[in-house]
Amino acid sequence: MYRRTLIALSLCVAAGTALAQGYPNKVIKLQVPFAPGGTTDIIARTVSEALGKALGQPVLIDNKSGSGGIIGAAETAKATPDGYSLGMATVSTTAANPAINPRTPYNPLTDFTPIINIAATPNVIAVHPSFPAKDYKGFVAELKKNPGKYAYSSSGTGGIGHLQMELYKNLSGTFIIHIPYRGAGPALNDTVGGQVPMIFDNVPSALPFILSNRLVPIVVAAPQRLPQLPNVPTFKEVGLEPVNRMAYYGIYGPKGIPRDIVDKINAGVRKALEDPMVKKRIEETGSIIIGNTPEQFAAQIKAEYEVYKKVVESANLKLE
Repeated sequence: MYRRTLIALSLCVAAGTALAQGYPNKVIKLQVPFAPGGTTDIIARTVSEALGKALGQPVLIDNKSGSGGIIGAAETAKATPDGYSLGMATVSTTAANPAINPRTPYNPLTDFTPIINIAATPNVIAVHPSFPAKDYKGFVAELKKNPGKYAYSSSGTGGIGHLQMELYKNLSGTFIIHIPYRGAGPALNDTVGGQVPMIFDNVPSALPFILSNRLVPIVVAAPQRLPQLPNVPTFKEVGLEPVNRMAYYGIYGPKGIPRDIVDKINAGVRKALEDPMVKKRIEETGSIIIGNTPEQFAAQIKAEYEVYKKVVESANLKLE
């Protein structure tokens, strides 16, 4: 019996090694769990072409939005663990949404294979130019003077924009109505168009509209003020440090991907991040390139999930 078990294990290891040695030999799908136009989509598309060159096979983006990223993430979790179906891992899908939504159909800590964190991204509250205030002091004064008058858009219920704004509301004593969308792209479009007066979004997707004066930045979640927005304070500066958390954008796959394949993808992303054009494009958005190990990324996911679980419990946040 013991001998048969050893033989079976040896065959499994040999099969996994053979699979890894031949990887990749076909197109790789990288699923973005949000609609096109948001930061997750921007980062994925920025890296995908250079990653495809590094791996020797095309990396195609597949947008699958809905439920604050849960639908796309759940599909990645159920995929065959052969390295050909990967997903973009975000704080929304691996921490914020699972922390607030008890019906999340996957466990963010056990149902995925973390591969690499590509970049860390600041977040921003921005308002339409028609909003009465143009700075943080006026912003919070207007909200407190008119509770329930204003609404904000987010990438979806349970996403990082939703949870961070709810945390902000709780700590600042303000009341703003939540309008969830199927991704940051549609949420941005309606905010820029004036249908919704404000948004809590990632800086990369909001920045072009800010620089073109179609949105007004109010406050950012970042370690320090951003070079692109030098006059905009951080949440720490306005006395709300718990809201001062950046987002991450990484790559993961379903649990059980062979380590050799994980290492190949990790090395491919690192090589892609060395491309001057990729590096420039990501940094121009205000993001910070990370490019860490699978173990480091797994630890980041776990830490962020635990933080948001505590946020949900301490603030008694509930799904709308």
